[in-house]
Amino acid sequence: MEKLNLEITQRDQSDDEMMKWVHDSSVDHRGRVPLRASTGTWKAAFFIIVIETGERLSYFGIATSLVIYLTKVMHQDLKTAARNVNYWTGVTTLMPLFGGFIADAYLGRYFSVLASSIVYLMGLVLLTLSWFLPGLRPCDHASMCSEPRRIHEVVFFLAIYLISFGTGGLKPSLESFGADQFDEDHDEEKRQKMSFFNWWNCALCCGLVLGVTLVVYIQDNANWGVADIIFTGVIAVSLLIFIIGRPFYRYRVPTGSPLTPMLQVLVAAISKRKLPCPSCPSQLYEVPKSHCSNTRFLSHTKKLKFLDKAAILVNDGNKAEKESPWKLATVTEVEEMKLIINMIPIWVSTLPFGICAAQTSTFFIKQGTTLNRKIVNGFEVPPASILTIAAFGMIISVAIYDKILVPFLRRLTENERGINILKRIGIGMLFSVTTMIVAALVEKKRLDAVERDPLKGSLSMSVFWLAPQFLIIGFGDGLTLVGLQEYFYDQVPDSMRSLGIAFYLSVIGAASFLSSMLITIVDHITKKSGRSWFGKDLNTSRLDKFYWLLAGIAMVNLFFYVFLARRYSYKNVQKVAVADCYEGNKSDCAGVETKV
Repeated sequence: MEKLNLEITQRDQSDDEMMKWVHDSSVDHRGRVPLRASTGTWKAAFFIIVIETGERLSYFGIATSLVIYLTKVMHQDLKTAARNVNYWTGVTTLMPLFGGFIADAYLGRYFSVLASSIVYLMGLVLLTLSWFLPGLRPCDHASMCSEPRRIHEVVFFLAIYLISFGTGGLKPSLESFGADQFDEDHDEEKRQKMSFFNWWNCALCCGLVLGVTLVVYIQDNANWGVADIIFTGVIAVSLLIFIIGRPFYRYRVPTGSPLTPMLQVLVAAISKRKLPCPSCPSQLYEVPKSHCSNTRFLSHTKKLKFLDKAAILVNDGNKAEKESPWKLATVTEVEEMKLIINMIPIWVSTLPFGICAAQTSTFFIKQGTTLNRKIVNGFEVPPASILTIAAFGMIISVAIYDKILVPFLRRLTENERGINILKRIGIGMLFSVTTMIVAALVEKKRLDAVERDPLKGSLSMSVFWLAPQFLIIGFGDGLTLVGLQEYFYDQVPDSMRSLGIAFYLSVIGAASFLSSMLITIVDHITKKSGRSWFGKDLNTSRLDKFYWLLAGIAMVNLFFYVFLARRYSYKNVQKVAVADCYEGNKSDCAGVETKV
């Protein structure tokens, strides 16, 4: 009996010792296995969230006012300005595909954030100089002129696209780096990670609110250059805080191109295409689960059986075949390939939501310029500041979901997420349909007001008529955008998590390009019918009809999305006890020097 008690005590002590360390393939800033108490979780995430808040403040301060800058300072017509905003937004949200690949394969997430922030800062410095340097200013003496200098246009677009490239490396690396601070094999940290994506977006919204209120007010009432100085200072301070947090972070070592193993699976499957599909998963090859292996193994699934052929061991025991990844893949590598292929239809089906969301920074903002923006004591609300309503809608949505719905649904469904990720995304997409319907009704009312009194126009209507459409899209963002972030981070292979966040961002980027394409197509078709839906200004346009078109597209797409979501198979990770690893070889489990 005493011997048994002694064994139990020793095992408990061993478990306690093991739990002090984080065994999820991450390392600390010195390249060692991280100590749980002094690294990661919210204490590390705080430093990362600070730079996200600063970056979003500057990004939204620029993005929400860009259409106004292009029409007021650059004197572009509404259609051209909307296209230029969509092109810039598209590049900004597609560049993360490249930035995420570099982070996962070569630089690592920390150094990608560092390098990208410097590029971002260079863009802001150039943007500031384009307003203050006499040779680069829009005009000689004032910001308002009939036509800006060509040199100002060149430098301005160079600056904002430098910011775009900086965002391309910053966004996917920063968010995935923040999520890396939580250990998925630790129950408490796993739950914290689920909340991380919700509160990450609250920080994003805080940056947005400051960007489209305080900074936009300065743009409207002082000048654009003062706002640029604020952006530059905020990013510089945020970067400094991020660097200070270096000792607290957990780092993932880059393992080379994550695309190469997928290509190898494809080549191996094609080379064995004539072999019959195995009837039993046990006939497929998987590497032994050796002690202290940090690889997470995936369970076999029955979908895309053709790819299973890549894991068939033709000559059992043939060393040459096992050593060539182009001839033989593991079950885990095959399943990772399946994960990416299964994501493609989901990615496509979320594009209409992105198209609807793209209208908030173009036509929704421009609508605000035509309405009565005066409130208490004659204070005039900047048009871009209306976007704060969407931010508050998102914060309310996230808070209710995380603090009320999830705990309740956990008890009801016995699912640790409350509801699965794709259901959350689908509910948010329904809000986007409602947003477009409300926007169409409000715009029709605005046009009726213009028709009744062409001189006063729609100034008889308060700008807060736009509040419902901004609030509803904010609710939708809190469900769909946060859900997409979690989905693409969680469901990609572990080696591709920066790319996973980039996939989420690419939804918005591709949707922005599609929005521009749709505007061009609709403009071309409606011109033939006698009156384009996109005139010189809003009063000669028919945005209400365009919004109805978007509502129809989003509704039809929602049925397609539900069809896909009901048939989707989630990532299935095999559980491997870390305690076995720790007991098997303690010397391999701690203190190993690895270059970050």
